[in-house]
Amino acid sequence: MRAIVARLSAQPHETLGALAELCYRYPTFYGFDYQASGVLVLKGENINREGELVDVEEPSFISEEIHARFPLTHLELDDLIISVRGEVGKVGLISPRLAGSNINANTIRVALKERVKGKDYEPRFIWLYLNSDLGQLLIGQFIAGGVQETITAPELLEVMIPKLPHARQVKLVAAMDAARAERRAKLVEADALLAGLDGFLLATVGLTAPPKDNRKVYAARRADVPARFDPHFHLPALAQNTRMLTAGGAEPLGSLVSFSDEIWKPAKHEKPTFRYIEISNVNPNTGEACAEEVPVVEAPSRARMAVQTNDIIVSLTRPHHGSIAQITSDLNGCIASTGFSVLRGIEGSRLNREYLWCVLRSKMCLLQMLQRASGGNYPAITERELAKVLLPVPKPAVQETIATEACRRREAARRLRAEAETDWQAAKQWFEEQLLGGVL
Repeated sequence: MRAIVARLSAQPHETLGALAELCYRYPTFYGFDYQASGVLVLKGENINREGELVDVEEPSFISEEIHARFPLTHLELDDLIISVRGEVGKVGLISPRLAGSNINANTIRVALKERVKGKDYEPRFIWLYLNSDLGQLLIGQFIAGGVQETITAPELLEVMIPKLPHARQVKLVAAMDAARAERRAKLVEADALLAGLDGFLLATVGLTAPPKDNRKVYAARRADVPARFDPHFHLPALAQNTRMLTAGGAEPLGSLVSFSDEIWKPAKHEKPTFRYIEISNVNPNTGEACAEEVPVVEAPSRARMAVQTNDIIVSLTRPHHGSIAQITSDLNGCIASTGFSVLRGIEGSRLNREYLWCVLRSKMCLLQMLQRASGGNYPAITERELAKVLLPVPKPAVQETIATEACRRREAARRLRAEAETDWQAAKQWFEEQLLGGVL
């Protein structure tokens, strides 16, 4: 760390403080309720690890009146926002779309001086630099705190920014934008491969997707409400998906599989550590799971579900996200969270295991899981409701065709994502080499 700071110090540079017109935190909305619409409030969760500002599942808004009370955190084009709580040090750059938004108290607004914006510096160059491994390393030296890490505005202002000729900055930004666009194109192609799988599955099993019905205002007959009185369950888009499957002769999951109740007891574990699978260890895009080595003495209270090769685990929390994975031989003997349901006794003569995994992750099943879930921010489904999810059960040859195509598409998508990540990391390394002459 000292060597890198020394090398950067020996080159032309300025501090973030010298480039900033304003570095401000602490708009406090204490006592105010967020609204369904209004002025968007950006939080740390809106900044991903690459520094891109992304939409979140449940955005927060404040009224124009409350927004007017905090003029120092009104975001303008090319402002930087930096997360100072949670995952500290992520840096976002305000685009025209987000200008006029506000921030919450877990982020800091950095407004750049006019001389910086496209004159001495390119705002996108500063943003790229602060999100590089080098920039994150320099920000990290000021992060303090134990359980709740944080960083203050005065400390952020001490971060050094390399001073390159403006034309050189423009070229670096253009090269990184091109690399980012190439990465995004591969990720879009990977997503398209998987998104198209639903249409293939429906056509192959002989089902036709119902027309879209996004009504939010509707009526349900009393005769159609035998057990569920929650309005969400009877949303037209969800109800017609169920009707399609019922008409096609689909069968409930509970009649085709059994649910494992094998419980792991830490006190009887003979080794100091165990391999743990929690919900975040399942990639919802690929359906692949991984495990973490955890000391038995630190075992979470939810680490109780023993899993074996060929089990399928289904997340009961936010089940519609698709965190559903097969337990491969390398995960045999792992312990999964009680947030999963473990499918074990699969009717092998009627149900191809690969097909089951594929169809459970399809839109037709994920919509049913959403329909049968309950709760607000973290909807969850019970195992009893999961057992009622309907599955089409075509002939074995059809199941094999679907399973083979699903594996082909997922492998191709996995390859595209790996290529996108490898190329992007190479571009980031090249960018840093331009800053420090190839010495890191």
